[in-house]
Amino acid sequence: MSDLKVTVPDMGDFKDVEIIEVLVKEGQTINKNESLITLESDKSSVEVPSTQSGTINKINVKVGDKVNQGDLILTLKSSEKVEQVKEPVAKTPAKKINVEKDQPKKIKIPPPAAVKTTRTGTKLASPKVRKFARELGANVLEISGSQRSGRISEEDVKEFVRSQVTVNKGAVEKKEYKEEFTHEEFGQIEIKEIPRVKRLSGPHLVRSWTEIPHVTQHDEVDITEMEQFRSSLYDYYSGEIIKVTPLAFIAKALVSALKEFPNFNASIDPNQNKIVYKKYFHIGFAVDTPHGLMVPKIRDVDQMSIKEIGEALKKTSKLCRELKIDKKEFFGGSMTISSLGGIGGTFFTPIINPPEVAILGIGKTFDRLVKIKGKIVSRKILPLSLSYDHRLIDGAEGARFCVYLSECLGKDFAFKLAV
Repeated sequence: MSDLKVTVPDMGDFKDVEIIEVLVKEGQTINKNESLITLESDKSSVEVPSTQSGTINKINVKVGDKVNQGDLILTLKSSEKVEQVKEPVAKTPAKKINVEKDQPKKIKIPPPAAVKTTRTGTKLASPKVRKFARELGANVLEISGSQRSGRISEEDVKEFVRSQVTVNKGAVEKKEYKEEFTHEEFGQIEIKEIPRVKRLSGPHLVRSWTEIPHVTQHDEVDITEMEQFRSSLYDYYSGEIIKVTPLAFIAKALVSALKEFPNFNASIDPNQNKIVYKKYFHIGFAVDTPHGLMVPKIRDVDQMSIKEIGEALKKTSKLCRELKIDKKEFFGGSMTISSLGGIGGTFFTPIINPPEVAILGIGKTFDRLVKIKGKIVSRKILPLSLSYDHRLIDGAEGARFCVYLSECLGKDFAFKLAV
């Protein structure tokens, strides 16, 4: 028995090449030319084959090490006996020895395209493709390569990810990421528990963003007449001014738009490949609470007056802040309104609340100077952000919905909605 050393062969101009895979284990019996490690440079990745056969005694490298020509990879125990072969006495003159020809040749690693996979569990892929796969959370060992010698391309990675999403019905495998440095290394920190409402809503938001192809359209609505009418409301009997939130008018206008465009008041049943059209009009409202964002529903808004909608909004918001609202009130909606008007901002991208197919974002009203009949006047402008499920609603229908909603909130419909 003799110990054999296997070293890194001549790699040309490559220096300090990183080991990204160790393909063998100590105690394993290997054959000559069997792949030992995979090296990756900025330009390519290659597998280093063994120059000897035997049983691995000790592996001297690990993933992440950087190696050069001549560095020891591992040692082998070989049972092959080395026999000295005596040359017969030559009666004829000895042949001239070609030293250059008879010396052992240096082993050079072939280019990546010529490397053959001789061991199951290894794959051919360039550093760029490997990085692309890692970013998508895909394991290159599970991907079938369509290129020459089974090499994996970026398109193979994309196809693999698409197939996984189809097989898992949209479920995304959770991948844990570990930060290279901890937060406390940079200064003082404080750790708190994630609020319960945010813990519950988090997976719901992830599901919405990963399963629904969102499209968001932005628009601006002139609500000058609506605001004038809203501020002029008063009780005929007591003479007191009736304060109604603009959200009540928007909800009333939204119901009118849902009746005109039934695709927005629908849900997709992916299991049956069918569309569920709702005949009711239950509008969801995003409520900002100390515990986190909640989205309760106001039932049968189409049967309520502007004043009744305003009262229902106040009552429901109070129940949410006090955590006294029934769980069922967060389900069974037609469409949701998310308003940032009381805080500020203009446009944003609201996330759809499944199984709904659309959500309306409301920004803060602002003043704009416009020219009307030769005069410069100030008008009240309301920013709108409409997100919808592109599987059911296309851009043209989304634009028509915004135009119709703008008309409902404009001067032609402002008084009609209050009836």
